Amino acid sequence: MSTELRNFLAIPYDELEVMNLKAKKQRLDRVDPHKIQEERLKYLAEESRIKAVTVMFSDLEGRLHMLDYDKKFLLKSYDNLTFDGSSIRGFTAQRESDLRLGLDWGAFYWGPADVFGPGKVLVFGEVIDKNGEPYTADIRSVLKLFADGLHKKRGYTCNAANEIEGFLFAGEDAERRYHETGKFEYVNTGGYYHSLPGDPLRTFIDTVAEVQRAMGFQNEKDHPEVAPSQFEINYGYAEAVAAADHIQLYKLVCRQVARNMGLTASFLPKPVVGVNGSGMHTNVSVSQNGKNLFWDPKGEEKLSKFGYEFLDRILTHGNDLCLIFNSSVNAYRRLDPHFEAPNQLKASAVDRGAMIRIPIGNERSMRTEIRAVAPDANPYLVMYSIFKTGLEGETSKIKNLRSAERYLPDNIHTAIDDFRKATWTTKLLGEDVKGRYADLKQASADRCPRLLGTIVKPAEVQFHHAVYNQFLWNMF
Repeated sequence: MSTELRNFLAIPYDELEVMNLKAKKQRLDRVDPHKIQEERLKYLAEESRIKAVTVMFSDLEGRLHMLDYDKKFLLKSYDNLTFDGSSIRGFTAQRESDLRLGLDWGAFYWGPADVFGPGKVLVFGEVIDKNGEPYTADIRSVLKLFADGLHKKRGYTCNAANEIEGFLFAGEDAERRYHETGKFEYVNTGGYYHSLPGDPLRTFIDTVAEVQRAMGFQNEKDHPEVAPSQFEINYGYAEAVAAADHIQLYKLVCRQVARNMGLTASFLPKPVVGVNGSGMHTNVSVSQNGKNLFWDPKGEEKLSKFGYEFLDRILTHGNDLCLIFNSSVNAYRRLDPHFEAPNQLKASAVDRGAMIRIPIGNERSMRTEIRAVAPDANPYLVMYSIFKTGLEGETSKIKNLRSAERYLPDNIHTAIDDFRKATWTTKLLGEDVKGRYADLKQASADRCPRLLGTIVKPAEVQFHHAVYNQFLWNMF
């Protein structure tokens, strides 16, 4: 179909980077939201080459949903955007289905036209209940309210950076077709740090890195990971809500770039038995008025008393939170000690089997690294549970808490039981949302063999929340 008569917005990558970094700085500087809203509405009204605005939000399991609104309609109706919440897993019942979408104008992105399509811009939405309050199952809104409250009351900023691993497999929709093929096919077998220039894995990594750079991620490094066809593309720190948004965009970009190449980017935690699985190491710190509260040049490993108290609370509630950090049946294959699995409820500067690692740092970069997080977890729920627990959770009186012989569950059924029984998870999420989340996880577990065994079963892939196969889910 001819496109010569169309004049849709398509911005060069270097210009995109400038625009996205400017928007990112506004967000970091906490510019008045009304001022940003006014600026964005004016831009949309004046930029005639924009045809649609893609509004993004996440369900309770962390699956990203996107709606395209015609720009002219959105300009007239941005304060009254409604959608059917009963169609979203973990949201409302059918009898009370109407929900609204507010727009977080600070979380506004210009995307490359060759990935997202010309004439479009992206913005994250906030789900609003019928009473006008943030919807309790929209964890992004919950996280944002929590983080904003901390900043207002104590001057705290919650900082996070994530190291998200994934696999690149041959063919489109490799996950969805797994029940037919019974295997995933590598596109590269070079291993850690090794791939030839121009091979599929290197081309994929380079392309994703270019898109991230253009979208203001502020890249740091990228490389093939330990397992065959595995990748990791690192980028800089951000405030907790923005960091979680970056995770959603990262996975979206990876999947779309892979699809454009006729391949599949997979974030299953352990798609292939016998090689290292994929994690989402989550580096966190808290700052106050620009000062890193985790830094103490005289502290053990240079970590402050504040930082140790933070990680002690995470260790105390480690089993309570395991279902949040490892939310799928497949995630428990990764918690295998033979493959550097962080399944020990301890903290260490050197032991990579520890749930929490204390990396080498300085006044700017001192942090703790939560290693027992899978890449398919809901990023907003991960950030919220880490910071809420680290700052407000309880501290166990277990002797030698940071080095005691304690382990995370090795199966989802135990994790569900721990999650349901914990009083802390009720305080964290409330009884209603906690119950909805546990029920979703139980349904996934019930569709899969209880014993993992030594091979990846079709059901744990087919019924994974990140595999787009709603037709199959609806058969149950």
